Amino acid sequence: MPFMSQIPQAKVDRTLEHLRSAVRDYGRVVYSNSLGAESMVLTDLIWSEVPEIEIFTLDTGRLHEETYSLIERLERRYQRRFKVYYPDPASIEAWVHGKGINGFYDSIENRQGCCHIRKIEPFRRAIAGAGAWVTGVRHEQSASRAQAVAVEVDAANGGIAKISPILEWTHDEVWDYIRAKKLPYNPLHDKGYPSIGCAPCTRAVEPGADSRSGRWWWENADSKECGLHPKTRVVTLNKSVL
Repeated sequence: MPFMSQIPQAKVDRTLEHLRSAVRDYGRVVYSNSLGAESMVLTDLIWSEVPEIEIFTLDTGRLHEETYSLIERLERRYQRRFKVYYPDPASIEAWVHGKGINGFYDSIENRQGCCHIRKIEPFRRAIAGAGAWVTGVRHEQSASRAQAVAVEVDAANGGIAKISPILEWTHDEVWDYIRAKKLPYNPLHDKGYPSIGCAPCTRAVEPGADSRSGRWWWENADSKECGLHPKTRVVTLNKSVL
C-alpha cells in the first residue's frame, strides 16, 4: 500500500503486519475504536486492508455530540457499520440514584465505578469470544503507556491477547496520515482537545500540554485511566513480531 507522507512506509507496513499477524494467530480479532485521532488511522487501515478485524465502539451515554457525528461520517465514508455497545440501563440508573448525575467528580472511586459501568462492562461484552483485541495506545501519550508492548496478555480480561500496533507512531505521524488521506476526525481536536472521552470528563488543554491532561483533570496523573489499560504491565506474546 504505497503511502506518500512524512510517515516512513516501513512504519505503515509494520502496523499492517501486526494486524494481519493478529488475525493469523488469534482468529477472531476485534478493534475497540475510541474515535480519537489514532482511531482514524486504525479504522482506515483495518477497513481498507484488514477487514477481517471487527470494529466496535462504546457509547457511554455521555459522549460529545461531535463524536456521534464522527461515527456517522466514518460509516458513510467506508460504507460499513460500527457495532455499538451500550451500558446496562439498570446499572446506570442504580449508580445515578446512589451517587448523583455527576457523582464521578466526588471521588476516584466514584469515577472509576462510573467508568466500569459505562465502559468496562460493555467492553467485556464486546470482546467476548474474541482471541485478541486491538488498541490505539501510543508510547507518547503518557508515562504508563510508554511502558506498553505491541502484543501482551490482557490478564484483566480473561487472558485475551491485546494488540497495540501503533505504539511507535508519533503525534505528528498520526496527523500526517489523517491529512494525507483526508480522513474524517473529531473537530474537537481543532479546539484544543488532544484526547476525547465523555463530555463531562474531557476538556481542552493549553498548547504543548500533556495529551492526557484534559482527561479527568481533577485527579492526580497516576489515576487517569478508565480500566481498559491497567498500569501494571503483563506477559508479552509473539515476540517474533515485536
